[in-house]
Amino acid sequence: MFEQKELQNLNDYFLELGNRKEKSVFFCRINGYNKEIKSFIQKYYEAARRSGVVIENRISNPDEKNLAYYGEIMGMDFQMDIGFFTASLKKWLPRMNEYQRKNVSSAIYDTLDKMRQEGKNNNMLKNAYIKFMCWLYYKFERIVNQLGENYIPKILYQGDISNYELKLLTILSKAGCDIVLLQYQGDTNYLKLDAASQISSDVKIQNKEPFPEGFNLQWIREELEQERNNERLYGTKPKIINCTNAWIEGKGLEDFKTNLATRGNDPNFFYNCFCRINGVEDKLTYLNELFQFQLEIKNSKRKLLILEQVIPQPTMEEINSIHRKNYANQEQMLMDLSRNIQYTANIELQRLMNKAFLDVMLEEAKLQGMNLNKLTNKGVYLLCWLKRYQSELFYNWKIPEIGCFIYLGGCKTENEAMFVRFLAKLPIDVLILNPNLNSKCCLNDSTLYEINYNNSLTVERFPKENSEIRMGTAAYHAERELDTLMYQDSGMYRNQQYGKAISVSLQTMYEEIVILWDEEIKYRPNFSTTDTAVNLPVIFAKISGVKNGLVPQYWEGIKKLITDNTVIVKDVPYINPTDANPMKVYAAEFFKNGKLQRAKIKAHQSYPYGFLREEMQEHILDKLQLLIEQRTIKGTFESGVEYTIIATILNLKKEIVRMLQRFDFTKKNPKFIYINTTENMISLEDTILSAFLNLAGLDVLFFVPTGYQSVEKYFNRKLMEEHQIGDYVYDLQVPNLGKIPSNTRQSWREKIFRRGS
Repeated sequence: MFEQKELQNLNDYFLELGNRKEKSVFFCRINGYNKEIKSFIQKYYEAARRSGVVIENRISNPDEKNLAYYGEIMGMDFQMDIGFFTASLKKWLPRMNEYQRKNVSSAIYDTLDKMRQEGKNNNMLKNAYIKFMCWLYYKFERIVNQLGENYIPKILYQGDISNYELKLLTILSKAGCDIVLLQYQGDTNYLKLDAASQISSDVKIQNKEPFPEGFNLQWIREELEQERNNERLYGTKPKIINCTNAWIEGKGLEDFKTNLATRGNDPNFFYNCFCRINGVEDKLTYLNELFQFQLEIKNSKRKLLILEQVIPQPTMEEINSIHRKNYANQEQMLMDLSRNIQYTANIELQRLMNKAFLDVMLEEAKLQGMNLNKLTNKGVYLLCWLKRYQSELFYNWKIPEIGCFIYLGGCKTENEAMFVRFLAKLPIDVLILNPNLNSKCCLNDSTLYEINYNNSLTVERFPKENSEIRMGTAAYHAERELDTLMYQDSGMYRNQQYGKAISVSLQTMYEEIVILWDEEIKYRPNFSTTDTAVNLPVIFAKISGVKNGLVPQYWEGIKKLITDNTVIVKDVPYINPTDANPMKVYAAEFFKNGKLQRAKIKAHQSYPYGFLREEMQEHILDKLQLLIEQRTIKGTFESGVEYTIIATILNLKKEIVRMLQRFDFTKKNPKFIYINTTENMISLEDTILSAFLNLAGLDVLFFVPTGYQSVEKYFNRKLMEEHQIGDYVYDLQVPNLGKIPSNTRQSWREKIFRRGS
């Protein structure tokens, strides 16, 4: 019989008998996963499928027909004797030769003898014997006549094996079969049958991981089928392939300047770099180094393409130039799209492009959530960019030329990262520069070499000409570093440090409004900042009634709330629905599919806010979009109120616009006070304005001494806090608040913090 040997290398399974030490076979268990195991299983599965047996769902027990046929041919006699077994095999499996029968008979005897020693009676041994004979005939007949030949039959078993299945595989192992058990749930169940691992051995796996969810032989079959389909996709492959980064010394820009002839001399490879440099080594010299670097690349007569901050998306003309159809499956789509790659000037380069395109697309196809439509769109983007930049990178290309692609700012989208990975598979050096450590490049690739520096520098443009280079002095950079230390997580903020803000309405007692009103917003409860935005705690309230009916004190209290940055409304309505509004006629074209058309708004000749700082323009449009999305105002998406909202907010009065322009999100916020003493109803436009100002970060107070319903009439839900402070008073006239004498009594703050004499 054959001896089982310890496995030294997984590839030993594929050695023919004549190349193995002694007369040995392997019987192993695989209980974990890595890339090497995956490749082995694929290869072993193919070998077992061709000249072996694959068992996926256990070996079926002999049924009545099987047993009846066995009884008809062999009878039901049983003798615990090797001669009996040999004679039975000659009749039952006539294609086996004498050598094979001898080995199988001996293995059967050994197995049954161990069962006898364990206390099994003769009837039990007979039943086991008949089961083994039926299994050999119905499941393994195709391989028993190959036992002992130079090519060793392979058995692949998937799942948790049963007691009698293990005994049969032991017989086949001793008779000359290689066996692999795939145990996705680990060794626990197996060790109940073979506690000392005497029958089979556990494969030692480096960096072992659990099997991926859903991994099985069906998955392997689909993977192999996909690989065969891919071979058809690629057609004639290029004669050369990329050797990326294997030759570099890790010196960054110096590696890119390495002479092409000294990178390597194997004619089967082209030698390129793929590197990302995060941060800068020296802020003072960085820009000059980049300028000198691009000069050296140009002087070496290499093709050079530099992109900054963004790879412009394909235009409609570019997209329409890509020939495509409706596709039933991925293979059909990839084969058809790849026909767009044409470079008749050099057929080898065309094959390289085709291979790189298919490699990247097949990688993208494996991403979670990918479908045929999304993959097709990605392929179209990739082809558009290739056609756009092809001439700059490959004009008149010939081996061993290597172009150079530099992307300043790093990849912002998955599509950009896909295109950069595609270029790195072609005869191009790909350099990603990400000097600003506050930005993140989303590219991930196993071949990417990364260099990290601790210094951060904001660089918007690549210094292509001397006139473009703006280099900071040592003092300038020292000031920027001090600025970072002072204004990051310190509670101090520089002017206009943040461009985005999110307002949070505070629930307060009435008495707290006076205390919080003139505070810098950073001192209010619930103020916080993130890397890019400020959370603004704001006041949004309605004050109903007059405290104790004391009208003079009522007006005096309102006067105290007037700051240098306050708009006061005394005449209702503030915005009359009949007022001229030039934005009304454009509102419908500014809003499509639930979204503001920002580019169209900003480019429109009637856009009124183009003179504001860019951050405030975006802030206004952000809050306008949010006001519509939240459906705060009754009739939004029901009766066209969304267009009234757009027209109103794009036609703010000058005093409101100037107040927003001055607004620094970490300092005192602007105020909006609305006084309504009569029965006049607030307009829809006034309601829209107040809700918008609340979202924009202003404090908004409504004083309604009558207690009548006002701003809340047009709200879909309760947005503002209402404070009932006293008696309702009617027919009041709003006085000239500037002429009301100030109370000379010291406030509680003045008492605490009064100056010493």
